[in-house]
Amino acid sequence: MMATTAEQAGIEVVELLRANGFTGVHERFAAHLQALVSSGSLHDAWDSVQQRHGRVTEVGEAVGEAGPSGTTVVRIPVHLERGELMIELVVDETGRLAGLQLTPPAEPWQAPAYADETEFEEHDVTLGPHPFTVHGTLSAPRRSTGCPAVVLLAGGGPFDRDETVGSNKPLKDLAWGLAGRGIAVLRFDKVTHTHRDVAAHMDGFTMADEYVPHAVAAVGALRAHPAVDSGRVFVLGHSMGGKVAPRVAAAEPAVAGLILMAGDAEPMHRAAVRVTRYLASLNPDNEAAARSAIETLTRQAESVDAPDLSPATPAGELPLGLSAAYWLDLRDYDPVATAVAVGKPMLILQGGRDYQVTVDDDLARWRAGLEGRAGVTIRVYDADNHLFFPGTGPSTPAEYVPPQHVDPQVVTDIATWLTTT
Repeated sequence: MMATTAEQAGIEVVELLRANGFTGVHERFAAHLQALVSSGSLHDAWDSVQQRHGRVTEVGEAVGEAGPSGTTVVRIPVHLERGELMIELVVDETGRLAGLQLTPPAEPWQAPAYADETEFEEHDVTLGPHPFTVHGTLSAPRRSTGCPAVVLLAGGGPFDRDETVGSNKPLKDLAWGLAGRGIAVLRFDKVTHTHRDVAAHMDGFTMADEYVPHAVAAVGALRAHPAVDSGRVFVLGHSMGGKVAPRVAAAEPAVAGLILMAGDAEPMHRAAVRVTRYLASLNPDNEAAARSAIETLTRQAESVDAPDLSPATPAGELPLGLSAAYWLDLRDYDPVATAVAVGKPMLILQGGRDYQVTVDDDLARWRAGLEGRAGVTIRVYDADNHLFFPGTGPSTPAEYVPPQHVDPQVVTDIATWLTTT
């Protein structure tokens, strides 16, 4: 089978990496990626993989599939002496690399110390309308009736039910930690994980399409479970899952309350510029490329705010390669105002070291909008990053890689709130 242009581009990138041609790979990056990843940091990442897992022994077949907004996602398995590396590239319509991810062999997930496996059992579930059904896992406490329950929503991106990040599974940490404390938990693969081409082929695909139908179905599945108190089914969302959680409650009035973990409230197109500036500051040697990329992203963000934004606006003129329909939906959605309107009890949790969703840019909006309202509890965990992993110093993406678990105090606080609300 002859490789497509995008697949061929992927093969060429792999060969450059094998030949230590990191400058050549960097030159193929789109502007925003050039700002975030220097050729030196790419060199360091490649060396780190080989030091840990050995040199490349074989390169597998490149497989491309349609991605969002005219991009092509290309995946290439690379066999190492001690494991398999998956290289995933996002190639835009101009042939530039809009994304590059090196996924080394993941270490097996180990249950956190706070999870008591003897206290619950798990069952597979299927959720959502045909043809976009997804699969999930129900963690149900043993020997329990009338227990509270919670639906877990992952953050932005095509996450699986565990919100897997390398060797880490934050939502599985939460599910096992809560189920062992007598709380039923339902987590599920996102539609963009199970049906990866959905955003590419569904006209007008939005954040609501990405989350709401399956979240509402999950609430219904928990309310029908014989062990669950149907009046105490909650929704917990992390990151974008937290942003959309009030919208789920607006669509399903039976939701008893909301837990927002690093739920973003700053408009996402503006947050994208802020985060890019922060990540660029971590690579001062890449200043020139960063300046150009930030200028481009700023112009794209301004296009989202423009009154002439329409469904016909090309995705290439907008941030992150997302469609105009997606941005129009986000622009019209105010998560704080929606939370106020639904009037549900809320637990809002924030990591003090989080650079993606921050105390100053996001939590401040929740505090201002919900000030004086009964039933709202806010907690900040000073040592935690965006995934609620404790650490020290400025947070970086590299922090997400080593195997670790969600802060046990976070799990305890969520369990206490769920069992007393």
